[in-house]
Parts: sequence; C-alpha cells; structure tokens
Amino acid sequence: MIRIVFLCCVFFVIGSAIHAQKYSDTVLESMFVIVKNSGLQKPERIKLMAVGDIMMGTNFPDESYLPPAGKRPFDDVNAILSQADILFGNLEGTLTDTGKNAKNCSDPSKCYSFRSPEAMGSFLKSSGFDVMSIANNHIGDFGKIGIENTSKTLDSLAIAYAGIFAQPSTFFRKNGITYGFCAFAPNKDCIKIHDFENAKKIVTALQEKADIVIVSFHGGAEGTDHTHVTRKTEKFYGEDRGNVYKFAHTLIDAGADIILGHGPHVSRAFEVYKNKFIAYSLGNFCTYERFSLGGIKGYAPIAEIEIDAAGNFIQGILHSAKQSDGVYPFMDEKKRALKEIAKLTQEDFPESRLLFEEDGRFTQQKQ
Repeated sequence: MIRIVFLCCVFFVIGSAIHAQKYSDTVLESMFVIVKNSGLQKPERIKLMAVGDIMMGTNFPDESYLPPAGKRPFDDVNAILSQADILFGNLEGTLTDTGKNAKNCSDPSKCYSFRSPEAMGSFLKSSGFDVMSIANNHIGDFGKIGIENTSKTLDSLAIAYAGIFAQPSTFFRKNGITYGFCAFAPNKDCIKIHDFENAKKIVTALQEKADIVIVSFHGGAEGTDHTHVTRKTEKFYGEDRGNVYKFAHTLIDAGADIILGHGPHVSRAFEVYKNKFIAYSLGNFCTYERFSLGGIKGYAPIAEIEIDAAGNFIQGILHSAKQSDGVYPFMDEKKRALKEIAKLTQEDFPESRLLFEEDGRFTQQKQ
C-alpha cells in the first residue's frame, strides 16, 4: 500500500512535465528509475501531431489586433488536434501582460512585436498542446520580463517548453513515455542553431534519460521564394538562418528521434532520414493579424506522425488547414497544404521515397 501511494505521488509530480532545469540530476534519475520499475506498460505506437507558428493575437501596438471577445483560436481544427497523443507547436511571440516593446521602431504600427495576453494561454491548454518551442525571433519582443512571463504562463498550464537560455531543454512525461525536448533558433535570446557541438551535447543528455527525443528549430530563409531546402547555409536580410539540412541530420546522428522545423512562414518538404522523421517547415498555423497570409503563406498544415517506441517513423497523415486575414485556422477541403508539401518532398528529397495519398496519408516506399 505504501508503494502504491508513493508511486502515485511520483506520477503526480512528473505526470505532466519535468523541466530539466528545476530538478537535480540525482532527483531526475531517481524519478525515472521508479517509473521504469513501476510495471507500467508503454504504448507500442505514438501519434505525435505538430503545427507551425502560433500567435493568437496581440495587444501591441493596440488592442485592435486582438480577436473579438468569445472568438477561440482552435475551434475549427480541434477535432483533428484532439486525436494526438502528443501535440507540438511553435509559440511565435510572448504570453505576457507587462513589458515594453524591445524593438526600436519610430512607427509602432510598422513594428512587428507580439504580446498576447497571458489569459490566451488557456486556449493552448484546452486544445491539448503538450510541448512548445519558444526559440524564435519574437520571444524577446518585450525584453526579459516578456520571456519570464511567457515561461511562467506555460509553467502554470503544465505545458513543456524549451529554447531559451534559462531553459535550453526539458523533459515531460505522458502515457508512460518520457520525452526529451529541445529547441534552437538563430536569434539572440535563443539556444543557437549554429552551434552544432552544443546542440549535440543537449541531445545526448536528453537521450540518456528520455525514451523519445524531440528537436525543434526555427530556421531557414523566409517567404514564398524560399520553399526549398537548399542543403546549404541560408541567409535572409543579412542574417545567418542556419543550414537546416545539416542541423537536422547532425542531431539525428546524435540521437534525436524527430525534428520539427518552422520559421520560413511557408511549408517545406518532409524527409525520413535513418528512419527518423523531419519536417523542414510547418509554416504558419494560427497567426491572427499582423502576418501576411496570401497564397502559400496561408497554408496551415497539421502533421500527424506515427512512430514506434524507439522513435522510428511508421506512417503519417498530413491534415490540410488554412488561414486568411482575421480568420483562425480551418480545415481546407482543397487540401492545398498537402499538395504543396507532397510536391516539395518529391522535388527536394526523392531519396526518402515518401508516397502521399489523396487522403493525406503518407508512407515510405520499400526499396
């Protein structure tokens, strides 16, 4: 009886999220050993869903960029999102009620800084988001206080996150599986996508304690002229946006199980490398106002990836959603995101042998 109560206490502590920076290695190790020996049966397959950039509305430069009262961001796509075992997204901005704009802008209306009220975080929780990247070029929009409040808000919601100096990586646990997560970007407030040696050390440390290691990156040039993965260092407005191809392959070689990219604001190809899945850009997903959503920028793919207990790719489904100005994501009957990503995957990574069906399912063809 004592053992049962003790185990319940452990699961209460680590059931939703274990943040690596908040526990010593000794404490973490003891937690994992107890769980490992508890007799819980782990699932043989895991359904992970991933989406791109999320900015649900901003009260900067004024509240006109917030949605009307009662408008909820994910209502039209929740039927899909709710099917995930693990749900990931990139939080493109801050969740903070305080903080001054950290960018130098003579005209605030032309200054793209994103400050979503902390209360909007509840939408992420109610739609089932388990883990989020906060490594991107907007996490520092409202300075140190904006970063700290975003972290506190996600902590309060038991949503795991990583990618900033205070939290380069994290662990979280769900359905008997321990996940390690880390995130990278080229930006000043984030763990750098360019530092491969540091990135490999982070992944190796996660792999030692996690069943599945998830890596997120915010990288690559932006816009409709940059849909292809060049396999070279990409520069945009004079900034080094990383070599996302080399980065993804290097971290899979180091032990990562799945790589989830975002940043270009357009969809990019999928790849399977050494039986591990890579999404090079999931584009915009829920970016209310302040974003250009014409053409392919409005595509909002939902990648459903099925992996085995060792993190190997089994199969996937690409659910096509779409956005338009002032309209939250909705399912797209024309399946434009599917068609775009299928085309790019064939053009950029024919060696992956990924075959896309009309219903969105995709598998790797045998050689």
